[in-house]
Order: sequence, then C-alpha cells, then structure tokens
Amino acid sequence: MITIEKTNLVVEREKLLAPFGFKGGYVDELWQSLVTLEDQVGREGLGCGVQSILWSDPQVYSEWGNERGNVFMNEITRYALTSVKRRPFETPMDLLDPMKEQAYEFASRVWTGKNPLRVTFALNALVPVDQASWMLLSHTKPGARFFDLIPEEYRSGLSWRHERLAATPVVGYGMTIEEITALLDDGYFVLKIKLGSDPNQDGDPDKMMEWDIRRLKEIHRMAGHRSCSHTANGKIAYYLDMNGRYGNKDLLWRLVEAAERMGALEQILLVEEPFPEHLHVDVSDFPVRVAGDERVHSEKDALALIQMGYGAFALKPVAKTMSMSLRVAKLASEHGIPCFCADLTASPIMVDWNKNLAALLPPVPGLSTGLIEANGVQNYAHWEAMKKSHPMPNGSWTDTREGQFYLQPEFYEHNGGVFGRRR
Repeated sequence: MITIEKTNLVVEREKLLAPFGFKGGYVDELWQSLVTLEDQVGREGLGCGVQSILWSDPQVYSEWGNERGNVFMNEITRYALTSVKRRPFETPMDLLDPMKEQAYEFASRVWTGKNPLRVTFALNALVPVDQASWMLLSHTKPGARFFDLIPEEYRSGLSWRHERLAATPVVGYGMTIEEITALLDDGYFVLKIKLGSDPNQDGDPDKMMEWDIRRLKEIHRMAGHRSCSHTANGKIAYYLDMNGRYGNKDLLWRLVEAAERMGALEQILLVEEPFPEHLHVDVSDFPVRVAGDERVHSEKDALALIQMGYGAFALKPVAKTMSMSLRVAKLASEHGIPCFCADLTASPIMVDWNKNLAALLPPVPGLSTGLIEANGVQNYAHWEAMKKSHPMPNGSWTDTREGQFYLQPEFYEHNGGVFGRRR
C-alpha cells in the first residue's frame, strides 16, 4: 500500500502566441499546475496539469473571468491534496472516487453562480494529483511499462501497440487559410476544426450557423481535393468540435446538410460534443459519428451517451485524469465504441502522458493509425523552453513527422519519459 505523507503545489503561468478561440470565447494564458506527492518511505511522484477554465466550465469564465477562475481551480487542487494525505491506496484508481467527491463538494461550496458547477471543472483540477499518484505507483514497480501498471480489470480494449499516431492540430476560430494550408503541407491529415463561434458576441444561433458553414466551406475548398494514404477514403479527415454550442438538434442537421451540399460529408471523421450537457438528444439518425467529451464525467455518463447513439469518446487523461479515462475506455470497449485521446493545449510532458493511453487504443474507424490531438506546439509562446523541462525532451516520439508521432520500441520502454524526473 502507498500512503501519501507530504504534498506540494506550485503554479506556472504560460502565455499563448495569440488568443485561442473556442466555445465562443478566447484565452491568451493557461496556468500549469505542478504537484509533488511524497509517500511514507520518501518516494516522490510529480504530476502536471493545465488549467482550462473556458473549456471545463464556460460559466466560470463568463462570471469570474480567467484570472479569478484560475485561482478557483488552483484552490480545488490544493484542497484535493489535503484529502489524499494519509489515505492508503494500491493504485490511483482507488483514490479517484473519494478525491473527486470531496473536491466537487468543496468547489460547490465556493462557487456562487446560479447554475451548478460542472463536474469537469473539478476533474480538471485533479489531473496533476492523479498523475503524481501514477508516478508513485511506478516507483513501486521499477522498470514496469505503463500497461503493466493498469489494474487488470481495466486492460480490456487496450491491446494495441501503435507504431504511429495521427497528430491532430486544432484549427481555432482565428486560424487563417494560409496557416491551415501550411499544416496540410507539413503532412497533417486530420484537422480538428473548432465550430460554434459567436461572431458578434450576441449569442445569435443563426449567425453562429452562418459562420460555421462558411468556415467549413472555405476549409473544404482548400483541403477537399487533397489525397491521403492514411484514411479509408483517401482524403483529409475533418474532426468537428462544437464544444456544446449547438442548442438543438436542428442546428446540427443544418450543418450536416450543408456539408453534404458542399461535398464534405464523407470527410467528416467525427463530430465532437455538439450539444450542451443538459440537452439529451438521440444522435443515432445522423450520418456522422458523434463523439462525447466534456459531459463524460463517469462510466454512467458514458453509458447514457451510448444509449443515445453516440459512437465515440474523446478520452482526456490531461483534462479529466488518467484514472477516469481508463474507466471510460473499459466501458466503451465492452460496447464496441472506439475512443481516442484529445488535448487541452497540454504541455510537452502532458502530451506524452496522453500518448501512453492513445498508443493502446484501437484506431477510430476510417483511420489506419491511432489518433491523438496535440495543439500545444501551435499555441504556447514558449513551447521550446517548456520542452526543456521534459525528462526526455529528445525522445524519438516527442516531435511529429509528416503529421504523425512515431512510437518506436523505446517509447514503450520509457513510457514516453513521463515518470522521469522533471528538469
């Protein structure tokens, strides 16, 4: 058993190259949490996290702003550290439920908004604590690969050992066609396109749809004719992300019908989280694969979405903890639902934390490789400086080539370097 005796938390603030637009808003800075856990025999586990206020709960961003919202999430992380002290555990999975429950109760007492705080906000705050506990577990089994650390009951559906992962950049609201063209010229073949814009900041759904359709049309005009050897249809894949901005089913139908008219429908690999969390919509009649993301806080949530016709899940060890991601992956595997790993503008070491799970998941239908979103290199102002703190910054798996991460045997041997000491 592992018992945590000492904890520590520090925060680093990282500027973005330019305001990053999604969920109808923009962010220009992301706070990075660094947690240290020390056990009863002096072993240390280090965990990293990125606080994404706008992504995890837009109401906090709207009512409190980015600065106060980040302070709030930091307080939740600090509270979680007190809750795990002297609590014995065999694996990080044992810590998740009590830590999540106590952290959410604390956060709900502090939160003053009219609507309940989203559970994802609390999970985002718990990521560095969870990762540090996985590192502690790795110290009890020197030389073990990440797969060997996973409790046996959660290993179903994790039988792949990808040699390549499709690296998916994000196409934010402000990215120009020239910049998107440069991504494709560099070999990227899956584009994560952010939709759900609020062009006049007035919440008008018709203006949003006009903007979204126009945006998809201009991207398809530029990318639709390109060929690709890594997709089933030989074309560039579009991964559309609305971040819960579509308030009814009709809006998604309008987008799908527009995509069909412009000849882009067959290239839509995924449509991620089109509807807000409170909206329960059966999506089984759509001719596209709809994926769940923010609203999946537990296996119960995932099962509810499967029953509504959702056909994929975005797993986010960097945003909702590795422990919760493994639980959802297990349930999805039992129901034949593919999963992939999405980003949260993660730091270099957190991208590799994500890779440890993405490398084990079956491919999303339509792709010949695994799939992982990674947009930090596009967005952080000091990416190269951040990379220097990675335990293995020059690992063969850390940079993309032709739009892919190549996972040689040393990636698996070293677990992507994530359990090494931060520089």
